[in-house]
Amino acid sequence: MRDNRYSSPLLSRTPDAWAEGVLREPLALLNDHAYLEKKAAANALELLNRWPEPKCPKLWIKTLAGIARDETTHLALVCRLLEKRGGQLAKMHKNPYANELRKLVRKGQGTLELLDRLLVSALVEARSCERFEVLGRVSRDAEFAQLYQRLEASERNHFAVFLKLTELVLPKNTVQDRWQDLLVAEAAILAAQPQGPRMHSGWSIFL
Repeated sequence: MRDNRYSSPLLSRTPDAWAEGVLREPLALLNDHAYLEKKAAANALELLNRWPEPKCPKLWIKTLAGIARDETTHLALVCRLLEKRGGQLAKMHKNPYANELRKLVRKGQGTLELLDRLLVSALVEARSCERFEVLGRVSRDAEFAQLYQRLEASERNHFAVFLKLTELVLPKNTVQDRWQDLLVAEAAILAAQPQGPRMHSGWSIFL
């Protein structure tokens, strides 16, 4: 049964115990989260001028610029709390979850590559938002709870925006077939991740 507190397309859900675990190392979690927001902003900006040929669809640039703006705002919020708690953004960072998802992109295949990039972006947004909901609900630290509740509300529809953009790239039935394949892959990739104070660390329950 799906968790009714969050309407998600994902094929696995995150248990409260995951949040209890990662919140034991709040500075490491915030550092990882900051890089997540940084990457999300950069990804939206990079997609901004990769519209499907022959003509830039209406609202393509405005939509992606808006997502980049939101993610940059969230980056500032997370960095502010990280510094307030005595932490510092690390210079280097790795995200094995995102790296595995990017391997699914059909690079060099024109519209198929663009479709996959949009769908992978939707997957990352959907999973991040699902985890924001769990963190905001489980955290006993009022400041952390407020941060993640705010971010969950702000980002709740980002994954749907990326899905909407895919309809400008290829027919809906083609999009849906690929989306279902990637949903299966995402659940398996997340389950294979090691546990730790990271936004996309392993620990999920298949639905």
